[in-house]
Amino acid sequence: MTVAPKREAYDVVVIGAGPAGLAAAATSAEAGLSTLLLDENIGPGGQVFRAISSTPVTDRNQLGADYWVGADLVQSLRASRAEIIHRATVWSLDRNLEIAVSIGGASAFLKAQRVILATGALERPFPIPGWTLPGVMTAGAAQTMLKSSALVPDGRTVIAGQGPLLWLLAAQILRLGGRIDRILDTTERGNYFAALPHAFAFLTSPYFTKGLSMVREVKAKVQVASGVTELSASGEGQLANVSYVAGGKRETIPADLLLLHQGVVPNVNLAMAAGIEHRWDDLQLCWSPVLDASGNSSVAGIAIAGDGAGIGGANAAVFRGRIAARAAVEALAPAVATKLVPMAALRADLAKAERGRVFLDTLFRPAPQFRIPTGDTIVCRCEEVTAKDVLDAVAIGATGPNQLKAYRRTGMGPCQGRLCGLTVTELMAQARGKTAQEIGYYRLRAPVKPITLAELAAVPKSEADVKAVVRG
Repeated sequence: MTVAPKREAYDVVVIGAGPAGLAAAATSAEAGLSTLLLDENIGPGGQVFRAISSTPVTDRNQLGADYWVGADLVQSLRASRAEIIHRATVWSLDRNLEIAVSIGGASAFLKAQRVILATGALERPFPIPGWTLPGVMTAGAAQTMLKSSALVPDGRTVIAGQGPLLWLLAAQILRLGGRIDRILDTTERGNYFAALPHAFAFLTSPYFTKGLSMVREVKAKVQVASGVTELSASGEGQLANVSYVAGGKRETIPADLLLLHQGVVPNVNLAMAAGIEHRWDDLQLCWSPVLDASGNSSVAGIAIAGDGAGIGGANAAVFRGRIAARAAVEALAPAVATKLVPMAALRADLAKAERGRVFLDTLFRPAPQFRIPTGDTIVCRCEEVTAKDVLDAVAIGATGPNQLKAYRRTGMGPCQGRLCGLTVTELMAQARGKTAQEIGYYRLRAPVKPITLAELAAVPKSEADVKAVVRG
């Protein structure tokens, strides 16, 4: 593993070492293209295969067979000639395919002929009353600790929300001897009927048998409350209770830890900052990039693969990564591309991996009351802006997320909109009677991750840069 780029320019730079990034970098490097893989984590794997090379969990059954697929992807990557840099934070990407990356406290600029963004997904915001209390976490954060350190809850634990990851995390916690007192399932009753037309594809997909056995495994050990329509957390400076309504009845239970999850959404910050066109996906309720069949975006030379291209899961991410890399090889070394797996075969594999996805997206479409908060519920955690604050700003003239910045500073904190962006868009759309597409999203600019002034000051300067600010 290298600690600094070996060169200033590469044929292909892949950003993100999750399933899509691992597959893309290996494919492009094996084809003989100079390939650099940049990732901000300590090791490869992304969130799905987090700590795959270092996890203390050695019993393969505890994390499940799907997790260990990541080990083969890492092995293939390391066998290729790809250059890999971890703990590398990419904070800028522009239309000229110039990449700014921070490594070890110093920033460098790189050029690429092709960039493949494999920045993955983020957990969808779950803005309920009390979600900022200590003791309330996302399911993804709990899973990170489980995979990287084998840490599981031992206090009174409640998991609330919906989606495949919720059940996977619950199963993994139980297998490692952790404690779960109750699961609060927020899946809307009506979603089951809406998903029915897509059931056949799901029943004949790999998701069905795996998902069914996992849910059964968890339900055999944990009390599950279905049809939850209201949810809140409370406590004085620390989580103490979780209150919920199911079947028209309210119940409050004591809790030391509340894990929230209602699906994942594409991590769009770097792609949007690069000027890539995005559209509102009304099924997945998020922003997704506009891409062609090979993952190419509206900016020439930049492709997007994996869940950053639209949520499809780990298997689909691998094939999307290979498709994007093969397209890069076709563009840069056409003669070599003829020796690779045919594009048609890769697209067939992708279609198979995505089978049943529409059923899952429809079934686990989050309920409005868990996406669009009211009253004093915090929307923007960084700036402590409430739903009422946002609505008040709309009432006096704020027309969209960017205007809201001037009124309330939403999206201007360290997370740069990752934890509030979707909520702000939907809240403003509802308040103004418009679609999310019409309301739009934050205008994102570099740096898309916080960096220090010292790093910026230390960036190598050309003679032209110096002349621009120094009077002769």
